[in-house]
Amino acid sequence: MWSFENDPEFQPELDWIDTFVRERVQPLDYLLGSQWNIHDPEFIRLVRPLQAEVKERGLWACHLGPELGGKGYGQLKLALMNEKFGMSRFGPIVFGCQAPDSGNAEILAHYGTDEQKETFLHPLLANEIVSCFSMTEPQGGADPLIFTAHAEPDGDEWVINGEKWFASEADHAAFFILMVVTDPDAENPYRRMSMFIVPRDLPGIENIKNYGVYGEPDESHAHLRFNNVRVPAENMLGGPGDAFVVAQVRLGGGRMHHAMRTLAQATRAFEMICERVVSRETKGEQLSQKQLVQEKIADSWVELRQFRLLILETAWLADQGNDWKAIRKNVSAVKATMPKLLHDISSRALHLHGSLGLTHEMPFAEWVIHSFHVGLADGPTEVHKVVVAKEVLRDIKPAEGMFPSYHKVEMTRRAHELYDAS
Repeated sequence: MWSFENDPEFQPELDWIDTFVRERVQPLDYLLGSQWNIHDPEFIRLVRPLQAEVKERGLWACHLGPELGGKGYGQLKLALMNEKFGMSRFGPIVFGCQAPDSGNAEILAHYGTDEQKETFLHPLLANEIVSCFSMTEPQGGADPLIFTAHAEPDGDEWVINGEKWFASEADHAAFFILMVVTDPDAENPYRRMSMFIVPRDLPGIENIKNYGVYGEPDESHAHLRFNNVRVPAENMLGGPGDAFVVAQVRLGGGRMHHAMRTLAQATRAFEMICERVVSRETKGEQLSQKQLVQEKIADSWVELRQFRLLILETAWLADQGNDWKAIRKNVSAVKATMPKLLHDISSRALHLHGSLGLTHEMPFAEWVIHSFHVGLADGPTEVHKVVVAKEVLRDIKPAEGMFPSYHKVEMTRRAHELYDAS
């Protein structure tokens, strides 16, 4: 039976999260730098007590199973929670579900040895350390089949060489999960790469340059070079050639949670629009009375609801036992819709705030830039649209003959045949 109501016992948790994030967590966005700089004394002073409250409430790292200290919530509940977390830069880390650590933790939980879980996973879950997922390269982001960073076996070690690009939070990370070529001649191109745990302090890891993104407090996206970096053979996650399989553990759910956080950011922009247009007057009346302004309000509200329902449907399908591959069309549809939603609503907010909207006092220009970021991260929009189209058309059969199967002449013939009409 379909219902649009939350579980009675879960709704109070969502209400608490909403109030907690708006009143206690959002202020951190104006006081602290990078949310991954966990050793900053101010982070320790301000964030750690909030994390303790979340843990006491039983809402820490809810994407993980009880054996790892989480609630093991399904994707629908996680989506609704992330809709609240996304109201603040610090929301995810206060609740122990920040990217890339949440996805990396899932990989380690699936593929890590007991020793690796003790060394990397458990400190990561406790936010005693943070991590980096390093996949893309300067010459290849959307097309991993042209990656060149590689690892070669040498005794009981693998030796890694090559460059990686946009390795976010590399400077704060205690370790990387790194995707490199291990069998360049494999007949199946998707079996040419493997995934490794690479501790950050190993010799030979060089940070060529950190790149900043408008709206983020620090330059934190690294261009890395690996110079004969040696890792133990047991640091391979999964088997040789399993990199794509391992990566899928983190990508499906991660894209969904990222979408809900983007929805939250767009919702904040919408709330700001609404306050602004009932607070300003021009030409003798409130901005909210202008029909073109009302159109922007209406379009924004409708777009937010449409996107939210698309996400929740996809999360529900995941909870019905469908694996991410089976619902890749839905996930890609969510990913392809996300950038435009944030761009359009943030742009309207900027415009309706007038000159103030252009300034650093307002977040709108940063959010417009962020819309391009979310359109590139985890696969560019174009790639996801291609996935949707291919999945939609996969089982469609071509018409027999020159004309469409729904041509009026053919439909009339079938109707006469069905009902034996003259």
